[in-house]
Amino acid sequence: MVRLSTPLLAILGLAADRVYGALEVDLDDPASIKKAAAQVAEDLLTFYHGDEPGMVPGILPGPPPDGDYYWWQGGALWGTMLDYRHHTGDKSFDDTISQALLWQVGPNADFMPPNWTASMGNDDQAFWGFSAMLATETGYTDPPEDQPQWLALAQAVFNEQTHEDRRVPSGNCEWGLRWQVYPSNNGYNYINTVANACYFNIGARLARYTDNQTYADLATKTWDLVKDLGYISDKWDVYDGAHLPDCTDINKAQFSYNAAMLLQGAAFLYNYTDGEQAWKDRIDGLVGRMLEVFFPDNVAFEPSCENAQCNADMESFKGYMHRWMGTTMQLAPYTRETIYPVLKSSAQAAVNQCTGGDNGRFCGFHWAKGVFDGETGAGQQMNVLGALISLLSPDTPAPLTNQTGGTSVGDVNAGSDEPLVPTFTAITGGDKAGAGILTAILIAGSLSAFAWMSLD
Repeated sequence: MVRLSTPLLAILGLAADRVYGALEVDLDDPASIKKAAAQVAEDLLTFYHGDEPGMVPGILPGPPPDGDYYWWQGGALWGTMLDYRHHTGDKSFDDTISQALLWQVGPNADFMPPNWTASMGNDDQAFWGFSAMLATETGYTDPPEDQPQWLALAQAVFNEQTHEDRRVPSGNCEWGLRWQVYPSNNGYNYINTVANACYFNIGARLARYTDNQTYADLATKTWDLVKDLGYISDKWDVYDGAHLPDCTDINKAQFSYNAAMLLQGAAFLYNYTDGEQAWKDRIDGLVGRMLEVFFPDNVAFEPSCENAQCNADMESFKGYMHRWMGTTMQLAPYTRETIYPVLKSSAQAAVNQCTGGDNGRFCGFHWAKGVFDGETGAGQQMNVLGALISLLSPDTPAPLTNQTGGTSVGDVNAGSDEPLVPTFTAITGGDKAGAGILTAILIAGSLSAFAWMSLD
């Protein structure tokens, strides 16, 4: 089980006599935030057993009923830890992070390991791609030359999700990215925001990192699709998705990570386009509505489930929202005045309820209640860690590009070109358009990471 080393605890001022007890932090002091974040990170990794003998590196216990977590949350965990590393400078978990990510890349170096086809959605694959992209953008240690490289892994995910086999061929939802990869999966005919927002987000980041307009064009095409389908309302509400054949039965549930994923992608394209007004307008619309919907009384809240019952997936969304709003402040600095005070208030509420567990500092989920709710888990810890590091974001270096210090080696043709369903017509040159970016894959998958929703 991963633990902070005694020397590191001493360096951070977290000697044994101060480790235990309620989580304490001064949110006006970056050093204090980093100390608290180190404690939350240590407690987070008590839920991870992939570095123990006989266990599988990279994943959290699951999927249900064998544990609480689907495969995608492993990818989300390492993204959180990479962000923690970038914001605090703590490199003590590097070996664990690298082993975890590389163990799950799969035989085609695309985050499609055969062992997890039973829970493979496009969003699942993308969350691992997010972590590879974050490793690229933060200058994380590159893998050995004989191993897949971070940038190429992110490109592989994007390439495979670009291919027509993953998409709706015609009609009102044409070119929409399906929720599920495999046609037999429940949810294959659900065209949801999360899958398309994941693709949009990775494309926006690849555009900025590589300075390749093709990525930006595809990301923009995805934004337009999601908006035209009505998944982003005129009030900037972000809805969950709709079904084929025409995507008109919109599920109006709102989850924070959907809006935050779109916001972060918009911020990358705002920065990439040197402040283009269209992307500023989209940032402003999303930020304004997100603060209304997801931060009542300036505390993060999941309106579509928190007053009832959120599952283990939903219990991790607040942390992503905090982190991605933090990135937005880096890439669109004018947003700090609006975003930062709310994130600070929310982080204080988060910390206040971290009084649980044997050490007296584990965190719950219901921040607005002001007291520990008894619900511990990896998602709860990722949430509070995300809240803390988001407060460090404005003064943390912005994501790198390949012109500003990024070193990861890319491959515009990364990913598998093996289709899932055999075709009987020749692949034309048009199928490989976009300067080698568009490639093909469909690999088996069945139950989704978000199987809580009955779709068909």
